[in-house]
Amino acid sequence: MMNAYARSTDEVLKEFDVQPATGLDTSEVEQRHQKYGRNQLREAKRKGVWTIFIDQFKSPVVILLLIAALTAAAFGQIIEGIAIAAALVINAAVGFFTEYQALRSMEALRKMGQTTATVRRNGEEQDIDATDLVPGDIVILTEGEMVAADVRLIEIENLQCNESALTGESVPVVKSPEPIQAEDPPLAERSNMAFSGTAVTRGAAQGVVVATGMDTELGRISELVEGADESITPLERRLEKLGQRLIYLVIIIGVVIAASGIAAGKDLFLMVQTAIILAIAAVPEGLPIVSTVALGQGMWRMARRNALVKRLSAVETLGATTVICSDKTGTLTENRMVLRRIALSGADIEVIRGDGHAEFREQDQPVDPEDHSALSAALRVGVLCTNAKLEADSDARGSGDPTEVALLEGGAWAGLRREALLEALPEEREEAFDAKTKMMATYHRSNGGYLVTVKGAPEAVIQVCSQVRSEDGQENHELDDVGRDHWLERNQAMGLDGLRVLGLAEGNLDDASSAPYQDLILLGLVGLYDPPRETVKDAIAACRRAGIRVV
Repeated sequence: MMNAYARSTDEVLKEFDVQPATGLDTSEVEQRHQKYGRNQLREAKRKGVWTIFIDQFKSPVVILLLIAALTAAAFGQIIEGIAIAAALVINAAVGFFTEYQALRSMEALRKMGQTTATVRRNGEEQDIDATDLVPGDIVILTEGEMVAADVRLIEIENLQCNESALTGESVPVVKSPEPIQAEDPPLAERSNMAFSGTAVTRGAAQGVVVATGMDTELGRISELVEGADESITPLERRLEKLGQRLIYLVIIIGVVIAASGIAAGKDLFLMVQTAIILAIAAVPEGLPIVSTVALGQGMWRMARRNALVKRLSAVETLGATTVICSDKTGTLTENRMVLRRIALSGADIEVIRGDGHAEFREQDQPVDPEDHSALSAALRVGVLCTNAKLEADSDARGSGDPTEVALLEGGAWAGLRREALLEALPEEREEAFDAKTKMMATYHRSNGGYLVTVKGAPEAVIQVCSQVRSEDGQENHELDDVGRDHWLERNQAMGLDGLRVLGLAEGNLDDASSAPYQDLILLGLVGLYDPPRETVKDAIAACRRAGIRVV
């Protein structure tokens, strides 16, 4: 169903003839299995054992040596023929076993990637192998799960998905069940869809499977990769040219020698035999085995560095690389968010991350959050207004929305742990993030009333604030339209620096049922980013030293 994102949930359910409360029955599942097949990507045709072995003899040089071995044996040069044949067998054995081992390793990796899915069938929830999903299945998604098929979401509870596998963006996508009116929107804007190969980072949802296997967006990418033309490697190209030249050389040598001897009155059979022997001598029977052993050694060295090479000749191609075009997210970066900057009234605090800790600096001078009320207040909101969790014994591992984990890490670096804060400020309730308000809020019991902590899109948070916290954090000032414009400019400047920006605010209420987004106090803006991997700088430098340009 190509445009499920543009249709209402009722239309999608009707199209697939399914009720969310009961799901499909067993007989209907069997029929759809026959119609749509298994929910798995089509694997490229596997190479058989004999195919791998025969491939070792496809080089022009190897073919020429085979002819030379047979010819030598036919003319009584048994030792020469055996020597050439032995070289070819060793060459084939090295190439065969190296490629066969890589093929088995790839198959083992595929088996490790098998997943399960939770579906509603026959009115009951059950866990099944993901390959058993069919279009029309009602799927239950929960935090931490991988999405196993393309799903049109019908009910959502604060759902966010990490779609970096498809879009390259590490920031989770907020989902909504509403149909999308735009014509053919990009994947990143199809907010009512959950795609195969992505992960649920927050919340829960249920939806109807609209595409499986090769019909999913991941399947289309796989099909493009599978359909790419396979070109020969630089080494194969050079060996092919060498083989062609040797063939011409052998023919010319044979003709010249035979013609010269016959013209001089020598015996015809003797001159033909001599010409063939000299031609055989011109063929370098050691060349294939030398190149194969060299490539095999490179393949084994790559394996020791946890890199699998499917084809022996690909090692030489890697060695001939002159340009590397690299993705950023998850390749050059760590694929996680980290607190980088905190914009307060009259101050910009830079967060310099170290090994398991961080330093807060203002104008290159260290800042202690305990002595900086405005900074401490902003970090406190980031720690309280969240659903994520941070392990008690670590400042770098957590679960939930990567942005919220980053705020918890930032608070931990300043000595603010969520567990300790909740003991002093118990959480009463939460106003979940809403795509319309672009904010979320939590209510905490405090001094007979309630402290409301709010975070969200800067423009949304700024709009609902009537005051702003002073630089020293001791008092609040009125926030007028001029002040709002100033904060919006700071938000834009942080965005231009490549940061993802959130606004932080708080307020005080007497009743926990009161609306949270009114007359708030703006505390500041936080900028987060996906940091580069520690090894990236050295890796790029090594590439440049090797004459490789990194794009």
